[in-house]
Amino acid sequence: MRRFNFTGNEDLIRQGANPTDTDFIEKEIRRFLTSERRRNMITGERYHEGKHDILHRKREMIGADGELEEVKNLPNNRIVDNQYKKMVDQKVNYFLGQPFAVQADNDRYAKILHKIFNRRFLSLLKNVGENSYNCGIGWMFLYYDGGELAFRRFKPYEVIAGWGDDEHTRLDYAIRIYEVVEDSARGEKTVQKVEVYHADGISRFELDGARLKSDPDYPPVEAYFTVNDEGYNWNRMPLIPFKYNSKEIPLILNVKSLQDGLNTILSNFQNNMEEDSRNTILIIVNYDGENLGDFRKNLATFGAVKTRSVDGVKGGVEALQVEVNGENYQKIIEIFKNAIIENAMGFDAKDDRLQGSPNQMNIQSMYSDIDLDANRMETEYQASFEDLLYFVNLHLANTGVGDFDGEEVEILFNREMLMSEADAINNIKNSVGILSNETLLAQHPFVDNVQAEKDRIKDEKQAARNEAESVQYGGAFDADNNGIVTNDP
Repeated sequence: MRRFNFTGNEDLIRQGANPTDTDFIEKEIRRFLTSERRRNMITGERYHEGKHDILHRKREMIGADGELEEVKNLPNNRIVDNQYKKMVDQKVNYFLGQPFAVQADNDRYAKILHKIFNRRFLSLLKNVGENSYNCGIGWMFLYYDGGELAFRRFKPYEVIAGWGDDEHTRLDYAIRIYEVVEDSARGEKTVQKVEVYHADGISRFELDGARLKSDPDYPPVEAYFTVNDEGYNWNRMPLIPFKYNSKEIPLILNVKSLQDGLNTILSNFQNNMEEDSRNTILIIVNYDGENLGDFRKNLATFGAVKTRSVDGVKGGVEALQVEVNGENYQKIIEIFKNAIIENAMGFDAKDDRLQGSPNQMNIQSMYSDIDLDANRMETEYQASFEDLLYFVNLHLANTGVGDFDGEEVEILFNREMLMSEADAINNIKNSVGILSNETLLAQHPFVDNVQAEKDRIKDEKQAARNEAESVQYGGAFDADNNGIVTNDP
């Protein structure tokens, strides 16, 4: 296998190690697969899917030896109230739910970008945003599909990033490990594939146990794209990170303990409600039998047991009642839900500030936390779009569409915020003559695509001028007579 000079692994450099390429990759894979960082990523994705820790809970009691042991004859409800998923979906839709606007001084360039960043790209970006919240970072890979520039999402817990600096702004290489199911003579089998992205192209392997072997279906090094059967590589890594925050911390770390607490409270409440006289603690006086197992069976089957009187003391059965106060549970549940919203920096759609006819100040107050968090994430996404536009501009230049290097372009993310449209429109009216028309259009609640709206306004003005000229010349031009009006009868 061809050797590559991988950089960015400070630990190996400090140790003075000089591993072969496969040794280097194998060590990186082993370290990543067992890392806390990857576990947090998987936890975020798992909780978003509703697979919470409560689903594995066991009812336990102190046994004869003083140790906890599982009890299987008591109610063991495992209830998931997935407030975490609600927060992630809320934040994704708030930040990426609406198409972003592209502003450029060059109208042709803006129209080209709108075609590239189409609805399919917007859907992909929304999924990348979901990864950013769940895992702290999302990944977008650029490639060519049938000669067209295309975009693909990589799962964050499959990607090992080889950063070239401490700030994680320059990517020197990346390793992707994932599983595929292949058909063989013995049936289906799961194979672990490994792809290494570096300056010279892509190297593909299969992981056999803990050792790498070259993938026989590919050459040792594959170029990122081909033109007329000749391979070419980008000047940069065509793998772009989209971070939730600068430290790449997943949202789940802020709310997991609260989400687990909410699930536990709901499950305990249901358990207590189900612990009736047939499956709870009973006080037995003068039971007419010896085997307590038979006692439980008769109680569950017939709803009755036999007792007797001994020395004038009547037999009976009483339940040891544990009072369940529903109001207390409701208050604790409400505390947990509010704490999740606050720590996730979301908002409560049932907030009292939305009652009646709220003004814009009340709405903005309710959205203050989620807006602050979105501003932080937008800073990271703007940097990612700079990297993305670098490849887009190269693609446009290489395909002869045009050289747009150095063109000023701005990506405006439209937040999915409730607003008082009347207040917004009045503010725009009051800003006429102070701000440019394009800026005012971008802020108008009825406008999604600024460039398209500019084109429509231009067309309407041209149509109005044509109509005015037609009236001014009194029908001097007649389309039915080659544009010439005569005085012939």
